[in-house]
Amino acid sequence: MHRDPVTVENFYQKHADSLQMTLISGNDGLGRYIREPTVNRPGLALAGFIKYFASKRIQVIGSAEATFLKSLSESQRQARYHQLFAHKIPCLVFCRKINPDNALLKAAQETKIPVFKSSLITMKFINLATLALEMMFAPHGIEMGSMVDIMGVGVVIRGESGIGKSECVLELIERGYSLVADDVTQVSLMDGREIVGTCPRLTMDHMEVRGIGIINVAMMFGIKSIRTEKRVDLVVTLKAWDDTEDVDRLGDEEQHVKIMGIELPHIILPVRPGRNLARLVEVAAFQTKLRLTGHNSAKELDQRLIAQMVPNANR
Repeated sequence: MHRDPVTVENFYQKHADSLQMTLISGNDGLGRYIREPTVNRPGLALAGFIKYFASKRIQVIGSAEATFLKSLSESQRQARYHQLFAHKIPCLVFCRKINPDNALLKAAQETKIPVFKSSLITMKFINLATLALEMMFAPHGIEMGSMVDIMGVGVVIRGESGIGKSECVLELIERGYSLVADDVTQVSLMDGREIVGTCPRLTMDHMEVRGIGIINVAMMFGIKSIRTEKRVDLVVTLKAWDDTEDVDRLGDEEQHVKIMGIELPHIILPVRPGRNLARLVEVAAFQTKLRLTGHNSAKELDQRLIAQMVPNANR
């Protein structure tokens, strides 16, 4: 489990499209670190109050800040710009297609601070940027296995090479479910309580099918067959039939497996010729969904049997 440092360049490369960002100035400063996973509107700092200034965050200029700056004289604006950039902020983003003036661009160029422009309204940019930063700042790791979204249940499918993972995932996609990752799933710990799975950027939209090769899932099955990220709700391990002597046949004792310190429901499925693995994984996902809503089929049957036995015992 680790977390790589987040730079302005990383943030821009990953989220420029979704945040509708374009770089205006400060290309030399893209290596600056973003040290806090949120953004700040520097209204008070521009007004001269810098005692409590969140300088480690991305700074966002909206209509309120832009209107205030226009009310200042040219010399006052220049002084506020130099004061703002003296704190070595990561970068500055103008929302609502607001164009910064030449004095600001000059001051940013001198201090090598990147300046961006976004067409999004300020609050929408702040909300989306905060979510993006939280994901980038989250501790992350690698889970060997494929991941599929089945009716809102994020399922990681694990197993030895050649056990049938790819065939199982392919059939699930044909049933209308969405691929998150093939063979290798990136996992991130969000808020210290839930695991989110994503696909490595290099292999996104693609999967390997043994005997056929690499296929483009989005092009073959449509864009709905791809999900960029999903919370992990269930881990399914495929095992050879002869290696699964102790499998719980009733399912009354829920098993768990830890990923990044978080316990997740775990089901072991024995594999042998003739078993429809995709259908079994699908049912396991439905079963998990029922349990999340408070239903446990094994316990319900057990209670029904006990209720049936008690009257018979009193006869």
